[in-house]
Amino acid sequence: MTAARIEEIGRRAIQFEGDIAEPDFCEEVVKGTLDAFGRIDILVNNAGEQHEVNGVEDLEPEGVERIFRTNIFGFFYLTKATLPHLKSGAAIINTTSIQAYDPSPHLMAYACTKAAILNFTRSLAKELAEKKIRVNAVAPGPIWTPLIPTTFKPEELKTFGDKTLFKRPGQPVEVAPAYLFLATEADSSFVTGQVLHVNGGQGMMS
Repeated sequence: MTAARIEEIGRRAIQFEGDIAEPDFCEEVVKGTLDAFGRIDILVNNAGEQHEVNGVEDLEPEGVERIFRTNIFGFFYLTKATLPHLKSGAAIINTTSIQAYDPSPHLMAYACTKAAILNFTRSLAKELAEKKIRVNAVAPGPIWTPLIPTTFKPEELKTFGDKTLFKRPGQPVEVAPAYLFLATEADSSFVTGQVLHVNGGQGMMS
């Protein structure tokens, strides 16, 4: 749907199908992008999955490994594959979460990966500063995306977003400007190692 919308407004989009947790697939994505567009200026690490548990006693090795492989290993691999092609002024934007700051027990493994992404962002910002590559993150709060109804129980959906100051979940269109700001060198040329919080004020109540 996103690719179709991009093409509707006269731009070009390419898609890849694979597992972001596999280094070879990340290399394939980078190569295909370079073949299609000739350059890479912005990398957004956004892949993620989450699964509810009752607590730490419900964590299974396979599930924990799967979440970590998608949510943080994939960020490592795609960044490593992309980095040789990024020039001065490029931007890397990582998607972390309010869960990195205010973790929910029923999303324990997911929250841990989001905290790891926060650390990854700050470490990478320090590493790439000399190359004039900015590295930042966006930390959404409760945002209504397709991930939500596939993750939470029906009764939980009724109160999803109630902890924000606006008493509702956010919409993807309300998060997008944060990425646009961090991606635009003219707007965020002096911003690196930072996190933009798009959470409806929920962080203020934690």
